[in-house]
Amino acid sequence: MSLIALLAGIAGAAGTVMYFERTDNSVTPASERALPSASSTVAKPKKGETIANVVYKAAGPAVVSIRTQTGSGTGFLVDKQGTVVTNDHVIEEAAGSTVQVRFGTEGDVLRGRIRGADPSTDLAVVVISASDIPKGVTPLKFADSDDVRVGDQVMAIGTPFGYDHTLTTGVVSSLNRQIQAPNRYQIDGVLQTDAAINPGNSGGPLLDAAGNVVGVNSQIATSSQYSQGNVGIGFAVPSNAARIVVPQLRDGKTVEHAWLGVVTQPPEGGSTGVQIASLSPGGPAATGGLRVHDVVTAIDGQKVKSPTDLPAIINGRQPRTAVTLSVVRNDKRTSVKITLGVRPKNP
Repeated sequence: MSLIALLAGIAGAAGTVMYFERTDNSVTPASERALPSASSTVAKPKKGETIANVVYKAAGPAVVSIRTQTGSGTGFLVDKQGTVVTNDHVIEEAAGSTVQVRFGTEGDVLRGRIRGADPSTDLAVVVISASDIPKGVTPLKFADSDDVRVGDQVMAIGTPFGYDHTLTTGVVSSLNRQIQAPNRYQIDGVLQTDAAINPGNSGGPLLDAAGNVVGVNSQIATSSQYSQGNVGIGFAVPSNAARIVVPQLRDGKTVEHAWLGVVTQPPEGGSTGVQIASLSPGGPAATGGLRVHDVVTAIDGQKVKSPTDLPAIINGRQPRTAVTLSVVRNDKRTSVKITLGVRPKNP
């Protein structure tokens, strides 16, 4: 059985193979200006209610359907100024700079302007007029996705297969997964859930038991042999990525990601660190003196124990800043100072 990752939007849901070489891309760029995280106090249902009842009632009104000329997806309101968060792949095929936005199954069709998108995190921002927000709709808040644990109850609200405001429930199945971004970089720190995610759920919120957003639903894994729908493996971009990227997109900025320019693999012989498999020609690592077969053991003193550590550390740096890599080269220890670049549009 081949495992395929599908973009969960209805339009253009082309499959991409889940297993691929790891590159040094990161979840989010470092930034001092991030949206605050909300404290997640578990909802307290009244007699006869469930937590899912309470969360759906509170969060559902802020979830919107998004339609382009070629398909549809989901989004959700995050402030009273009309900022709507969705996936990049939901709006990337939109003709022009507008999409149709609708609150609820009987709401008016509103004009949404695409403010910005970041293919590297599969996040986008659409803006509607503040006066078009229906009365009584409360914007959703982001939780701290670093606090999420395997087994936590989660809920997804979206428009799977065009069925507006569908609620599905489940748990967080795993943490720190990797999925392929629309521009073929890799998104790290992804939440895996068994809450049913299907085409059309893209861009919708993955909510915790307090009704706060822990992730933005993005992809599913399925077997191309049997089904193109949900088989209990869905993926959401972590809320901490959105907390950093969304305010930049809302302000019309281009999101920049730090870039080292390497492809890595586990070291030969199982030693600690990460081995350089190849270098991007003209990239920061190549021009800074890193070599193929070098084993990186630390960056600025932070230990690199496995290939997953390197992108996490680079992610915490700003583009155009210098880092010092501790390297084992031909069984000798040395250090290499490299100025990080800005990630290209495509790997």
